[in-house]
Amino acid sequence: MKSQVLTDILPEETLIWKLQMLKTASTFVNSRLDVVEARTLILTSGRDQLLPSQEEGVRLCHKLPNCEIRRFGDSGHFLFLEDGIDLVSIIKGLYFYRRGKYLNCVSDYVPLTPSEFNKFYSSYRLVEDITSPVILSTLDNGKIVRGLGGIPSEGPVLVVGYHILRSKVLPDALLFDIVRMTGAVPVSAGNFYKLLSSKSHILLYPGGSREALHRKDEKYKLFWSDRPEFVRMAARFGAKIVPFGVVGEDDVVDVLFDCGDPMKIPFLKSVIEDLTRTDANEETANVDIHVPVFLPKIPGRFYYYFGKPIETEGRMPELRDKKKAHELYMTVQAEIEKCLNFLKEKRENDLYRNILPRLVYQATHGAAISEVPTFEF
Repeated sequence: MKSQVLTDILPEETLIWKLQMLKTASTFVNSRLDVVEARTLILTSGRDQLLPSQEEGVRLCHKLPNCEIRRFGDSGHFLFLEDGIDLVSIIKGLYFYRRGKYLNCVSDYVPLTPSEFNKFYSSYRLVEDITSPVILSTLDNGKIVRGLGGIPSEGPVLVVGYHILRSKVLPDALLFDIVRMTGAVPVSAGNFYKLLSSKSHILLYPGGSREALHRKDEKYKLFWSDRPEFVRMAARFGAKIVPFGVVGEDDVVDVLFDCGDPMKIPFLKSVIEDLTRTDANEETANVDIHVPVFLPKIPGRFYYYFGKPIETEGRMPELRDKKKAHELYMTVQAEIEKCLNFLKEKRENDLYRNILPRLVYQATHGAAISEVPTFEF
């Protein structure tokens, strides 16, 4: 098929000449691939009608010592002439862009362009429409308002919360790229320090993967370690700590199969043990890697509640004491649990918790309304 396409485009003599040049060049390049030390990126197309780009991409990726590959299954031979393919976005998502000699995830970050934001947001718009999230925050005077008005606008701000159930444990590479483009950085003390020193707004889940991969009977439970380092670091820069909770996963799915179930099956147990890893960058370790099995429900609603900011300005001297640091650490944890309990209690009074009443409300008030009502607060 591919050879027929080529012969239709090029005269036979020209094709033979080009193939001979390609063979000579390939021989030269292939003999030197293993000495290339630079980080390389290979982009392949799934519907290339001229060259076997996917197969060649895999071969090259195995040959090059420091290589990453991205596959575009629906694209053809002329990848960069197609709509939706942006090389700059790909470079940003892979941390290929650097301001200096070495990678710095914080200073090298380039914010999303309007087109990148719209593309990212459109991919989640359906989820937002289905779950119709309620977002609440708390002002300095304790008043609860709808929206994010209670979150301080000037950093550094550390937003600390509960990690809801994560359904896709091993996402594809392109999903990781999108997450990095939105500002996510690897969890490390160095990156945490850089973010705080640059007065950033930081989202932190101390429970990590253990919390995100909780089991059937562990809904809305926090799984924190006993190390309060993040509150000390926050106090060093006078950051405001904003605790938050989110509930609603049980309004969307029921977990039928968690990591405790496959461990009862010998074959699956051995597979999970092979995948289980210890990640030194996480607050938690030895997390069982598994893909939960869900029973979808008629979509309910998600609720987010950001509590009153906790000041750390001027508290660094007292937090050098381990006991004082641990007390603040436990205070943050307790505030998150209060946020969770507040939402679980209040949502029982939400007339629009289920999707059908929300659809009726939107149909009678117009689809362009900004938000569907919720419980009183």
